[in-house]
Amino acid sequence: MSRIGKHPVTVPSGVTVSLANDRVTAKGRHGELSATLMDEVVVTHEGDEIVVRPRDDSSRARAMWGTARTVVYNLVTGVDAGFTRKLEIAGVGYRAQVQGRDLVLQLGYSHEVRHPIPDGITVECPDPTHITIQGADKQLVGQMAAEVRAYRRAEPYKGKGIKYDNEIIRRKEGKKK
Repeated sequence: MSRIGKHPVTVPSGVTVSLANDRVTAKGRHGELSATLMDEVVVTHEGDEIVVRPRDDSSRARAMWGTARTVVYNLVTGVDAGFTRKLEIAGVGYRAQVQGRDLVLQLGYSHEVRHPIPDGITVECPDPTHITIQGADKQLVGQMAAEVRAYRRAEPYKGKGIKYDNEIIRRKEGKKK
């Protein structure tokens, strides 16, 4: 059983959080995010902390307790510091660049792959083999990183493809004579 719900979410300076019914809205230097929480939890604003509690002692309420607390934490962290996901590209001729609101990937296919960049997300390519995805919404950042990685996942024999910067590709031994 997770005990993450017992920890209150600290609201840093520069971030304002408003509660209305079951909707939590956070505003900060990276924009504004809001989320609708489940009926099974009660959210209160106590000083510079947000406390999430289960409404009753049912197993569903206790399960949603930690989930709701994590959603609120991601809102507050996103508008304050933002989230970043870094990708690495390995392979001869594989490269990426940003053109307008598209991420253009050349991954060994007969055509280039164009991935549209959603609103609220910033994509940078400091060099042709690295991609940095930044944004306030953790779900959006992770979703875009997963979609880009899915175009050509790193394979285990030569390690060619797109991988997360902290991902370890387990290499396999090739054919023997």
